[in-house]
Amino acid sequence: MGKKVRDVGATDLIQQLIEESFLFKGMDDLWLRDRVPTDRLVREKLYSSRPIFTAFLPTTSLEFLYVILEGGPVVARSTPLDRIIAMTYAGGAFGMRSLSVGCGRASRAFPSLVEAYKTTDVVKIPLPLVQVLYDESDVFRTRYELLFELREKFQYHLLNCSTYPPQAVAALLRALVYQERSLGTQPEPDGTFSFDLPVDIITHACQLNHRTVEQVLKGMVKEGILKPNRAADSQGDWLCVVSPEALKEVYSSTRDKVSWWPLK
Repeated sequence: MGKKVRDVGATDLIQQLIEESFLFKGMDDLWLRDRVPTDRLVREKLYSSRPIFTAFLPTTSLEFLYVILEGGPVVARSTPLDRIIAMTYAGGAFGMRSLSVGCGRASRAFPSLVEAYKTTDVVKIPLPLVQVLYDESDVFRTRYELLFELREKFQYHLLNCSTYPPQAVAALLRALVYQERSLGTQPEPDGTFSFDLPVDIITHACQLNHRTVEQVLKGMVKEGILKPNRAADSQGDWLCVVSPEALKEVYSSTRDKVSWWPLK
């Protein structure tokens, strides 16, 4: 995401959830404090390439819902192809599909590894508190269930990752644009969408090699779909979508309609 959440220690945690988290944004402060005591919450820093949990284990529920405060993304990797099938940025949450709350009781798939791709600050909300919020708040319940819908729609976009590289990369970017717009975290005031999105993540989501992904990104920059990397981005991992409509055209196109891609 383009927006950076304030440092965890710089503000009251409940207030930060109300201001920054999709699940809690705009909720009544006193009502939430009464049901989510801060001494029951767990702050934790997740480090890259270290497993957090394995999703979808049979008859097993997680103990916490994870809400991202800063950093990420957190990804879910399928096996055996090691394909990235889910991504969560700051403001979002993950783990609900392995919690025995609401749709989580029926949301089961094949075991998938969940890990932080980059260092991530999270707050862990215990399962009993999630259940209380789900039972007592229509707003929380509606938003919580929307997270399940967004996961399904993200994977739907990935199903459209054809072997044609421009369309495959566009499918992933469209999935992220749709997800972050639905969560209300983007676009930026100028209408652009910014993502900390290393080439390695794109290769694992689209099943392409690094060289091919780099060529597609260069083509999209040349066509004005993406903006060149920020000068301050030393790793070159940030992507800025400046024309979601043009991205949609690539996503919906057939091979003979993407004139800027040299390989037919």
